[in-house]
Amino acid sequence: MDLGANEWTTFWKVTFPLILPGIFAAALPAFSLSIDDFIISQFTAGQTTTFPIFVWASIRANLPPQIHVIGTMVFFGAVGLVALSTLRERIVERRDRRIAAAETARAESRHLVAPEQ
Repeated sequence: MDLGANEWTTFWKVTFPLILPGIFAAALPAFSLSIDDFIISQFTAGQTTTFPIFVWASIRANLPPQIHVIGTMVFFGAVGLVALSTLRERIVERRDRRIAAAETARAESRHLVAPEQ
């Protein structure tokens, strides 16, 4: 951003390539743990239908609308939390800038006023 790029360009050209290995590194254990959870549930559930088994069985036959609802709720919940966090950060940053500007203006006005004699 020192060279004139906007926030999006800076993110995609600098930040994203730096965090991409971390994203892949997190995706691999997440995938393996999910598969492991399904396999363990499949072998140990018995007559009980757990959520991973329900999803797997539904995909094999026909995907019911409940799965779409659950997936949508999880997705929008995560996006909502990120949006609220970003909004809160911007509000705090704007407030801090306003306070700093007011303090700078106050300090400059003190220097401009001549002391009384």
